[in-house]
Amino acid sequence: MAKIYISIGSNVNKEYYILKSLELLASHFSEIEISSVFESEAVGFKGNNFYNLVVGCTSELDLHQTCRLLKDIELDNGRTRSDKKFSPRTLDLDLLLFDDVICEQPAQLPRDEITKNAFVLWPLAELAANKIHPVVQKSYGELWQAYDKESQKLWKVELVK
Repeated sequence: MAKIYISIGSNVNKEYYILKSLELLASHFSEIEISSVFESEAVGFKGNNFYNLVVGCTSELDLHQTCRLLKDIELDNGRTRSDKKFSPRTLDLDLLLFDDVICEQPAQLPRDEITKNAFVLWPLAELAANKIHPVVQKSYGELWQAYDKESQKLWKVELVK
């Protein structure tokens, strides 16, 4: 059983797709932990604000099966493979960590965005403050403390359930 962390993002009908993704992830994984939900401006393009959060859970699936499942959930919820990297999206599910695996395929692990984007690092640090990043060898809490918080603005929001 692997401990995994998944970043969730949406800026199209975002409350609906965030809640739907949580429901679907809970049906496939166990021991679900959910960070706060954060709102931020779009990064890399002009568009609606995003909601982002991180889910920690355990998976009985292997790495390839986990990646496939996340892509299938995205596709089943209006995402298309032709979406550009920096564009609006109904649902974005990115596998951040799969135990302490370091690899480039089938996904980059640990995901590079962890150390670059506040909307990934802050919610991950909420759930795994003492867990050590397997490449940089610092805890996610330490990484968040050292992060330039003026570089990307984000704020916590409450979802209506």
